Amino acid sequence: MTKAHMALAPQPDRSPDESPLARARLQRQLTVEEAARRAGLSPDQVEWLEDGRVYRFPSTDDALVAALLYASALGVDHREARSLAGLPVTPLVGGSPRGRLIGVAALLAALAALAGVFWLQNGDVPRGGSTPAVPLPPTWKISVDVLNGSGDITWTRQMASRVGALAYHVQHVGRADKFDYRRTAVYYEPGGDAVAIRLARQLGVVTKPLPGGADPHHVVVIVGPHRGPA
Repeated sequence: MTKAHMALAPQPDRSPDESPLARARLQRQLTVEEAARRAGLSPDQVEWLEDGRVYRFPSTDDALVAALLYASALGVDHREARSLAGLPVTPLVGGSPRGRLIGVAALLAALAALAGVFWLQNGDVPRGGSTPAVPLPPTWKISVDVLNGSGDITWTRQMASRVGALAYHVQHVGRADKFDYRRTAVYYEPGGDAVAIRLARQLGVVTKPLPGGADPHHVVVIVGPHRGPA
C-alpha cells in the first residue's frame, strides 16, 4: 500500500487507553462513525459511551440501552468484556449446558443487584435510624450541577456519570470558579440540606451550604482531587 493510500484510509481516532469500549472498537479497526452506523447510534452517543459521559443521555435506561446496542454491534461477548475490564477470564467450557446456566445465573444476579441499588437510591435516606418526618423528593426531581474543582475533567465526568446513574437530573457539567478545591462536596441552597445529605451519602462525600439561593431541589457537586486531601 502506498503512502497516499495510507493517508486516505480512515483511521481509528481514539487512544486505546481511553476506555474498554474504545479499545474494543480499535481492535476491530473501526472509526467512531463506522461503529455508530453499526450500532444505530449517533457519533456523539458513541463518544459519550467511550468517554463515560452517561449523564449526557436523557436517562439511565437510555444509557444502558445504548451501551447494549454498542457492545452488540461490536460483537463483544462476555469473555471479551471481562478481559477489557481487567477482570479474570474463566476457561472456556465448550458451550456446555452447565456453562450456559452459569452465565445466565450470573446475569440474573447482576440484574437483581442493579434493581436493588435503584430501589435503595430512589428511596428516602433515614437519619439517626428513623424515617424523616417529610419524605424526600425522588432523585429525578433534583437538579445537579457537577463542577470541576481540581482541574481533572476526566474525574469530574466520572463523578457526573455516577450522579446520573443514581437517577438525578444532571443539568450542567463544567468548570468551577477555581481548581484548588481539596475535596469533593455537595453544596446546597437554603432548605436543601436533607437532599444534599442523601446525595453525599450515596457518593461518600461531605455537604456544605451555599451562601444563597432559593431552590432546595438544586445542588452543586464540586469535584476535588480523585484521592481527596493529603
